[in-house]
Amino acid sequence: METVCLLAISFVFALCSVTFVFLSPAERRAAALRLRVRKPVGLTMARSLKPLVLRWSSRVFSVELEGAPLYFGVREKLREGPASPAAFSKLQQEDRCYSLLVCSGDRIRGDRFHWELRDKLLRDLPPGSDVTSMTSFLPEEKGSLLKGYFFKSRADDSPQVEELLGDLEQRDPVLVCSYSRSEDGQQWTQCLRSAENDLLKFYVVPSEAPEHHPSVLNMINSDVFYSLDEAREVLQKCDDIIPETRSVLRMLPSRVDARRKPDFPVIVVEGLDATGKTTLTESLRDALGATLLRSPPQCLSTWRARFDREPPLIRRAFYAAGNYITAEQICQEATRSPVIVDRFWHSTAAYAIATAVTGPVSNLPHEGSEVYCWPSDLLQPSLVVLLTLDPEERKRRLRSRGLMKTDEEQELDHNKLFRLRVEEAYRRIIGPACITVDASPSADLVLQQALLLIRAKCHL
Repeated sequence: METVCLLAISFVFALCSVTFVFLSPAERRAAALRLRVRKPVGLTMARSLKPLVLRWSSRVFSVELEGAPLYFGVREKLREGPASPAAFSKLQQEDRCYSLLVCSGDRIRGDRFHWELRDKLLRDLPPGSDVTSMTSFLPEEKGSLLKGYFFKSRADDSPQVEELLGDLEQRDPVLVCSYSRSEDGQQWTQCLRSAENDLLKFYVVPSEAPEHHPSVLNMINSDVFYSLDEAREVLQKCDDIIPETRSVLRMLPSRVDARRKPDFPVIVVEGLDATGKTTLTESLRDALGATLLRSPPQCLSTWRARFDREPPLIRRAFYAAGNYITAEQICQEATRSPVIVDRFWHSTAAYAIATAVTGPVSNLPHEGSEVYCWPSDLLQPSLVVLLTLDPEERKRRLRSRGLMKTDEEQELDHNKLFRLRVEEAYRRIIGPACITVDASPSADLVLQQALLLIRAKCHL
């Protein structure tokens, strides 16, 4: 065992020496300083990063610029002439760039750290760093997505940036890369600071866009939940950091039986804010003598603002839990009368998918993808009505309401691409699919359209 350890240590020092030779004088000075001041990284962390580093040149990197991802790769050797990926095309000659990729083995810790890291970077980095979202992934390999941030800095800011990065590396599950341009300005290189204190150098090369948006790789039971057990597990793991989670967990059903068919029809009304859902659901309740429920259920309203401040993984688990609590309420009420539900799983999934995926509608998971399939353990409604409305009319209605909105609802107002992604995600969900109703006419006409659908589909 001692012989093996000595051989491993010798290999690391040899690798560091070879890599060090290829660095510019400025990079050597910065590297030497960092290697002197860094504390040893734990063996557990080093072992967890080793598989990442071994396949590093197989990864694709994505930087979010102007609302859409730009892709690049890295290579140990250049097979062709110098090339500058689009993500680096607008940078100045004196700019240096950095990326931070979160690589925690603990989903809860990693997601919270990633969520808080952006605020830290915006607060502590020099002005003009242009912090933007970044990911790294192995094409078509589920679970391979790493999230992080990309930013630039001027030469004069390097000491301040290096100090911040050194602090992050000592305490947090993060991989740091620096990027610099060759003296002739034609080629960018990436320097990976690995867990063994190596400095591994790669050439930055253009990369084609993958077949699917990288967020799709980690979407199942992360951005969108497909079982009660998966949502419950996430909430259970954060009850020590979010005490309110215990109250939510107590409200969850002990088991679910999605195969049980309700005695009366269950009609869900979906749509963006200000499309007339509240007016229609209340009118349907009165017209059909039905019970009206809302999702998330009223019993969770006390904690919504608390969970809306959490990162996506925890927030989505909270709203998924709300769907299962609503499903239990539906089963109870549907033994006595028809049930009308103001939003259900379609909303939870559509907003989550549209938030995780950036850029145009074409970046969404393809139609028929498993991400659009109804959870197998969640009660299925008899009919889902999707209200649609002209965007300008919807904005006018929102202004007249003057109510507080969530971050996602505010995003709908000023981000056309996000709104289009949400609307298309609604349409692609199956089992059951949405039936569209134009909400532009008067409330009475919209009600009559909905009643015709209900009588045709549910035989009421």
